[in-house]
Formats: sequence, structure tokens, C-alpha cells
Amino acid sequence: MRRVPRERFVPPELAAHAYQDRPLPIGHGQTISQPYVVAWMTEALALRGDEKVLEIGTGSGYQAAVLAELAHSVHSIEIVEALVQRARALFHHLPYANLRLRQGDGYQGWAEAAPFDAILLTAAPPHVPQPLLDQLAVGGRMVLPLGGQGPQGQVMVRILRTAEGGYQRQRLGTVRFVPMTGAVQDGR
Repeated sequence: MRRVPRERFVPPELAAHAYQDRPLPIGHGQTISQPYVVAWMTEALALRGDEKVLEIGTGSGYQAAVLAELAHSVHSIEIVEALVQRARALFHHLPYANLRLRQGDGYQGWAEAAPFDAILLTAAPPHVPQPLLDQLAVGGRMVLPLGGQGPQGQVMVRILRTAEGGYQRQRLGTVRFVPMTGAVQDGR
């Protein structure tokens, strides 16, 4: 995380606050997660360096950059076109040749690049999207905030795809994330 210039991923007027351990607004109703949460989620993926990772919710691009420092390749999807354009412009000036960005609905994942060794969601769906489970490699890990926007908050979950093709879930703690948007809101 020390190699990623966090101040470049926040609006210029918030650059002085980039290293405070709190989420910051990045526009379009989205936030950049606090550094502690980025580290916690990244650690929960248990990356070794040879993985293909899918990130759902590029946002500012900060989490994608952290993942690109640790994984063989990172595919990141963002539903808000303006955020994708901003992240692309920023990544044009940063050394992440192993990072691919796409504008689209993360609920569907990135089927043509699957399977993924790790999948990370930076927005909270009310349920785990089946297309993402289907794109997780055997032995792969998915980390996501799960649940609605009610007073009970959400739960950070790690899902492991077993050799038998099943899934094991582990609760990691409670969190508060922006809701996942797009097809997941249709109740699929």
C-alpha cells in the first residue's frame, strides 16, 4: 500500500486527507474506502502473487492499484462511466500494465476472462451474485460486503470455492458500504 499514491485517487481538494483512516467522497454518490478496510479486504483474499483477480466497483481505482501491486493480473469493472474514465486517465500515468478496466454492470462479472482466483466487491449486494460465484475458480476466494442499507449494516464475508464445487462462507465482521447498483437491484 505504501507504493500506491493514495492522494492521486481522491479529488484534489481532499488530497490532504488522503491518508486519514476514513472513507472519502469521490463523486457520483461513491466513496474511496478507508485505508484500513482496503488493507483488510486485500489481506482476506490471501494473494500469493500469481492470481488473476476480479474487482467489482473500480470507483477511484485505488483498491485496483493495491491489488495490481500484489496479483499477476487484475480485471476491474465499474458501473459509473465517469469513474471509469477518471480511473483510465489516472492509470495512463501509473505503472500498472497488469490492470484492465471495463465499464459495465459488475453483477455479470467478466465471463470471457474467467475463472478468477480471487474476486473482491467494493459495493454491497443484498445477496451474492450467482454469475460471480460461477466465475470463481476452484480454490478461489471471494470477499464482499453483504446485506442491505438498513440499521443492521452489512457483513464482510469470505467465500471459498471448494474442490467439490461447493462454497464455504466465513463471516469476517460488520461493515458499511455503498449499495451495489445495476442488475442486483432487480432481485436476481
